[in-house]
Amino acid sequence: MPEAQPYRSHPISIEKDWIDYNGHLNMAYYNVIFDRGGDEFLAELGFGPDYAAERRLTIYTAEVHVCYVQEIHLDHIVTVTSQLIDFDGKRLHVYHEIVHRDGWVAATAEVLSLHVDMNGPRVVPFPDDIVPGLDRYRQEHALLPRPERVGRSIGIRRK
Repeated sequence: MPEAQPYRSHPISIEKDWIDYNGHLNMAYYNVIFDRGGDEFLAELGFGPDYAAERRLTIYTAEVHVCYVQEIHLDHIVTVTSQLIDFDGKRLHVYHEIVHRDGWVAATAEVLSLHVDMNGPRVVPFPDDIVPGLDRYRQEHALLPRPERVGRSIGIRRK
């Protein structure tokens, strides 16, 4: 059996307009990269554009925790890796990393998402035909090490 791997997006090139006055990627565009790579993973899970158009069901982000690890510059090319940490009847818990083509991690994002009926909008259970694919990814990704940054909280640590 092949070794478990996180899902990896297509390569993403950095756009000139994304670079800020400090000469590196503006923090907002890390989220754009996470969104693009994350959308690829959602499509892999069955939640792509056709799902939204045909079923009027989609995924909304409820919470994101981003850690900026290393600067990204204009000439860099990155991918987004995605690991399904968990899911329940209506929610997804996913961990992403922006990975430079040389292998180093530029940023991480832990995301909690909701399954939404667009006619409401309201949070609704996943359809029965989607759950087996989610369960397959959860089982496969459970074989991966739990990412160190999953479950972190933000705050100033005092002695």
